Amino acid sequence: MIEKLEQLIFGNRAAIIGVFAIVTAFMGYVAVTQLKIDAGLDKLLPLEHEYMKTYVEYRDQFSGANRILVALIAKDGDMFTPEFFDALKNATDAVFFIPGVDRSRVQSLFTPNVRFTEVVAGGIEAGNVVPADFQPTPEGLAQVRDNILKAGIVGRLVANDFSGAIISAQLLEVDPETQQPLDVIHVANLLEENVRDVFESEDVGVHLGVHIIGFSKVIGDISDGARVVILFFGIALVITALLVYLYSQSWRVTIVPLFTSIVAVIWQLGSFSLLGYGIDPLGILVPFLIFAIGVSHGVQIISAIGSECYKGAGANEACRASFRRLAVPGTLALASDTIGFITILLIDIRVIQEMAITASLGVAAIILTNLVLLPVLLCDAPIDDVYRAKLRVRFAALAPIWARVSRVATRGPATVIMLIAVGLLAVGLWLGPQVKIGDLHAGVPELRAESRYNQDTRLITDKFSIGVDIIQAITEVPVDGCIDYEVMTTLDDFTWHMKNVEGVQGAISVPTIAKVINAGWNEGSLKWRVLPRTEVVMVQNVRPIETSTGLRNDECSVMPLVIFTTDHKAETIDRIVAAVKDFRDDLNSDKVNIRLATGNVGVMAASNEVVEAAQFPILIGVFSAIILLCWLTFRSLRAVLCIVIPLALVSLLAYALMTVLEIGLKVSTLPVVALGVGIGVDYGIYIFSRLQGYLKTGMPLAQAYERSLTIAGNAVVFTGITLAIGVATWIFSPLKFQADMGILLTFMFLVNMLGAIFLLPALAYWLMPEMRADRHETSEIVTRTA
Repeated sequence: MIEKLEQLIFGNRAAIIGVFAIVTAFMGYVAVTQLKIDAGLDKLLPLEHEYMKTYVEYRDQFSGANRILVALIAKDGDMFTPEFFDALKNATDAVFFIPGVDRSRVQSLFTPNVRFTEVVAGGIEAGNVVPADFQPTPEGLAQVRDNILKAGIVGRLVANDFSGAIISAQLLEVDPETQQPLDVIHVANLLEENVRDVFESEDVGVHLGVHIIGFSKVIGDISDGARVVILFFGIALVITALLVYLYSQSWRVTIVPLFTSIVAVIWQLGSFSLLGYGIDPLGILVPFLIFAIGVSHGVQIISAIGSECYKGAGANEACRASFRRLAVPGTLALASDTIGFITILLIDIRVIQEMAITASLGVAAIILTNLVLLPVLLCDAPIDDVYRAKLRVRFAALAPIWARVSRVATRGPATVIMLIAVGLLAVGLWLGPQVKIGDLHAGVPELRAESRYNQDTRLITDKFSIGVDIIQAITEVPVDGCIDYEVMTTLDDFTWHMKNVEGVQGAISVPTIAKVINAGWNEGSLKWRVLPRTEVVMVQNVRPIETSTGLRNDECSVMPLVIFTTDHKAETIDRIVAAVKDFRDDLNSDKVNIRLATGNVGVMAASNEVVEAAQFPILIGVFSAIILLCWLTFRSLRAVLCIVIPLALVSLLAYALMTVLEIGLKVSTLPVVALGVGIGVDYGIYIFSRLQGYLKTGMPLAQAYERSLTIAGNAVVFTGITLAIGVATWIFSPLKFQADMGILLTFMFLVNMLGAIFLLPALAYWLMPEMRADRHETSEIVTRTA
């Protein structure tokens, strides 16, 4: 079969190159003309999760998670100036007219849905906090200050120290102008151009700080940071090219694997565009990961070609021989990579599934570009005595090193390696299970702590009693439940229960406001801040609470409890969700049904639970598929154990590293763990494939391993170091999630390489006693030529 395929490919080289050129040109055209950045909140939602079903059902009535807050802060600490109020009014208008903003839910001191209510001698008086005839005179500003206090919006729309005010807006899912999904990156850009740039300038007549937070702003900042990825790709490409040249000793041999890897990326992006997908900012690194995988496998092929040339073969003969030798292990290794990508489809989050599809398409392209196009392009490479002399020099330099390393396949070193592995296993078992699900730090963990967004978050949290982190528990009650004493008391108890949970900054519901209004009817006495038992009085207290507050619907059959959290750390979310469930479980009322959850923290809670539920099925799926593929290829349980045990140990150590570095397991990091497993198995497959070939000739284990190292070992060590250096540049990215991915992938590339070089032969020594040098465990190994 392999021989027939070889004849088909190498007998029609011109046609093969022509087909690749046509397909590459077409895919490149599609990628350039159709590929787009596609970001949206729905892509991050696990829509089948219980919380998200509640979210989707009620987001139109009570706001979703796509909320933005714009805080204007007077640098001199006093907002009660004519210039500040003029800027606030104009900024409110600017936010109001941004495409995609739900204008009915914009809130600011200048919007009519921000009102105060008070009891006066003649009854109840109500009005807008900033009246229609407002004039920024000392008297007018003093009146607004009084109205702010009456409205109870200090800490929500006005800073606790009266240094600034907030404009709150909810974004729609669909742009009403285009009838397309809202482009949140465009919204983020407009917030910068029309709000921050305008109102932080000196032209507004007051020295202001403008601080903006919200989902769309997060995605916009991530998108801006993702553009830097191109720079890191360029750096990685230069570093990789130089290292490949040092390894191959030929610029022609260097350029070809880099070129075929780039071709694979072009095919990946083109096919992804043809399927109608766009690149999400969180998935922007996948094409560069595909490039790294392509280079990794390409080096294995040029290593095999170099080995044949070293023995005296010409370019054509060497390429054919390498194709025959690597067709099966290469396909197996790439199939393992593909399985690593495909298994993350189990995570029911669209952005993750798109990453899986993107990566799978890329690996499928690598199978063709590396195993077919690469050796075909090298068939005419100028292989002469000068080039062979360079290979001999490299071999002579490395031979003593491989002779020493091969001793790990003897009793003493193998025992030491196994003891070290047991120690690392203990460390992994201790620290690995401690990894947290979700975010471990305040602010947005995808961005650096010193980023503008996280600085804005900290300032708003310090100045106000709320932030953008909100979770809403939906309480479903009978119609007119807001005038039912039993229902209202239950919701009031629920509100009090949640206010006393650590991590809750505040909580508000219909009973919270109704009690204040009831006290207002009774000269503001605190002893009247209770819920009346009489239905008529309850109607009087609830009527001023309009549906625009987001605290009830028209029929009073649904009343959310709005919970403002101090942050969205994993432990904070876990405590709050657990507290809601505890209250719900202890609830004896048949009239109240509590459902989780809406708000951005509700989305995070659902995502965390989905990730937690998916992490072990994904790893089990990856390892099961790898075990099956290795068994079908090598037909040996001991071979499977030699390949899989180092891989499993490294995966466990990756979890331990996440614990030490405080990297949470979440939407952006779980795929890296799964992908690292799929990519890491390549090293073991290539080495064991060579090792098994020599063992079948009757060669003792240590000698066979030394021979394997001279070919596959060279490539494995080189690719491990090269790929680690390439992704290590990501550590300096302005995007924290990219830096975290760089750390994890660098670790997995290097440690998987070390596991394949040292632990695999040590395992083979103990699992294959019949393959040792002799029964008396002779540990001396004579250096041999390849």
